[in-house]
Amino acid sequence: MSRDAGRAPVNRRALLWLLVIAILAVVVAAQTVGDSRDRAAMFAARADAPTMPTVAPGTDVLDGIAVLPQRVYVSDYRRAAFGESWTDDNDAPGGHNGCDTRNDILDRDLVDKTYTHIRSCPTAVATGVLHDPYTNSVIDFTRGAKVGQSVQIDHLVPLAYAWGIGARDWTDAQRVRFANDPANLLAVQGKANQDKGASPPADWMPPNHAFWCQYSMQFIAVLRGYGLPVDERSAQVLRDAAATCPAG
Repeated sequence: MSRDAGRAPVNRRALLWLLVIAILAVVVAAQTVGDSRDRAAMFAARADAPTMPTVAPGTDVLDGIAVLPQRVYVSDYRRAAFGESWTDDNDAPGGHNGCDTRNDILDRDLVDKTYTHIRSCPTAVATGVLHDPYTNSVIDFTRGAKVGQSVQIDHLVPLAYAWGIGARDWTDAQRVRFANDPANLLAVQGKANQDKGASPPADWMPPNHAFWCQYSMQFIAVLRGYGLPVDERSAQVLRDAAATCPAG
């Protein structure tokens, strides 16, 4: 069944996704948002987005963000510290809406979708198309046992990286929110996500250079929204990537 009948395509109705979810990243209190159909229009994260962030000449995009001499590596990182993977029981935008976070992001980022009912989401995406921002490839999505191999959900600021630079000192609720915040999540090609792993910008950037502006600005927005610092090598990469944004 299609939930998009009668609606204009997402890429024609979506607001500039970076600006919208950057605002959400800053607001860390619990919020009430609309259903997943509304979020699909609000948060479309597309490699072929018609507009992108602008940066005024002379602006330090990392203003107010602490820069560490080097990346902090810790041995006690645990994925479980960020809660059950993709739990709907979280205070991020879209939490407690009846669908797990993975299915919320698939619904937001894919186009040409059909839906099916599963235990964790009554309106889970059954089929769709991903315009992958990391590789600029087009991926046909079909739900199934091996679906995670082709389309995965990436944390822009990786959980393990966040753990070492401050998240280990947060409350459990803050970590669960961070792990499920749409501002920090993108549906992407599975291989690209695996290649990235827990790497910060100093060690990995999207193969699609045309997406570097959006990637860097959203990475910075998440850092700023959650009061996280960044390592010096990654800071330089983010500044260089942001320099590819149009002047505004």
